[in-house]
Amino acid sequence: MGLLDWIAGFWGDRTTVKLNDSSFYELAADYYFKKLAVDTSINLIANTLASCEFQTFEKGKELRGENYYLLNVSPNQNQNASEFFQSLVNHLFKENEALVIMQNDHLYIADDFVIETKALYENKYKNVKVNDFVFDKTFFESEVLHFKLNDSNIKKIIDELNSSYGKLITSAMSIYKRSNAKRVVLKGNFLRPQTDAEQALINEMFDSQFKAWFEADKAGAVFQLQEGYSLEDLSGAGKSGTAPTNSRDVRSLADDIFDFVAMGFQIPRGLLKGDLADVEKQVDSYLMFRINPLAELIADEFNRKMYSKEEFLRRTYTKINTSMIKILDIVNLATAADKFFAIGVNTINDNLRMLGREPINEDWANQRFVTKNYQTIENVNASEGGEGR
Repeated sequence: MGLLDWIAGFWGDRTTVKLNDSSFYELAADYYFKKLAVDTSINLIANTLASCEFQTFEKGKELRGENYYLLNVSPNQNQNASEFFQSLVNHLFKENEALVIMQNDHLYIADDFVIETKALYENKYKNVKVNDFVFDKTFFESEVLHFKLNDSNIKKIIDELNSSYGKLITSAMSIYKRSNAKRVVLKGNFLRPQTDAEQALINEMFDSQFKAWFEADKAGAVFQLQEGYSLEDLSGAGKSGTAPTNSRDVRSLADDIFDFVAMGFQIPRGLLKGDLADVEKQVDSYLMFRINPLAELIADEFNRKMYSKEEFLRRTYTKINTSMIKILDIVNLATAADKFFAIGVNTINDNLRMLGREPINEDWANQRFVTKNYQTIENVNASEGGEGR
């Protein structure tokens, strides 16, 4: 062995492994808490809205025509109604607004557009882009459906909140990693001449044996320590104090992100996180404060653009029926259905629709009935007066 080889044995070469090059010392810790909370919220709202029925009326009578098919089955040739409204909700909550254009009797959601707002005239929409196609025409306000969620973009507020609060989670995760990481001291005579064969054994020890020994998902591992080396385990030295040494400590901080996002999207926190406690009350709150206002927002824009003022006043309009979102026990629903039928609120077909069944194509199924227990106040007074005579 020459002098140069003997000196190279002290300092190593490109084949010598370095501890800071070994990826197995790191814990995978990038969980994207905010993205998970936001996407979960938007998907929950989108799936709920997609389950609603768009009812179309003509002069006060429910009618299933072209608009009904367009809104409930196929808005365009590439999307069904569920896909369309899921995309609409995603645009609406992520960008605070969504633009829908009608082209060749189909509805398309714009991926990008430039709006030119006016005070006394119609707004103009330019450079409207759908997928990879950009329209070369200018759309006027009366030609599009423009949905705007809030005056302030709640998604941006959540992003800004997470930019500061996320630092706390990142810090806690770093402390968790430091507190629970495997720490060892390898002792041995490293300042000695090494042959290629000896260096190969050391590389094998670091590359293969150390890696298998450190990986947490191994059921068991055997470490063959080379002669002249000793190993001292210093793991767990950071487990004292208030540092988050358990993953549940980090999870509690992540729960705060879900709470903030649920508050911003007006979704009950338990419903967002899958908590089944008082789920009925949570669903009622969710429908009242999140879904019904959103359905009203969308229905108003459809009615404003798809029908004239005269048609709407003659009760020709579109309504989003959110009553079927909440699943009710058919036994509990039977009492309500009987009462609605008895006082003339529902017909037989109305009750069938309420149960999710197809209506009967008979005239008598659309008639209203009232039990004899009900009569006008005038008849009651007349009967009492007659008895007193």
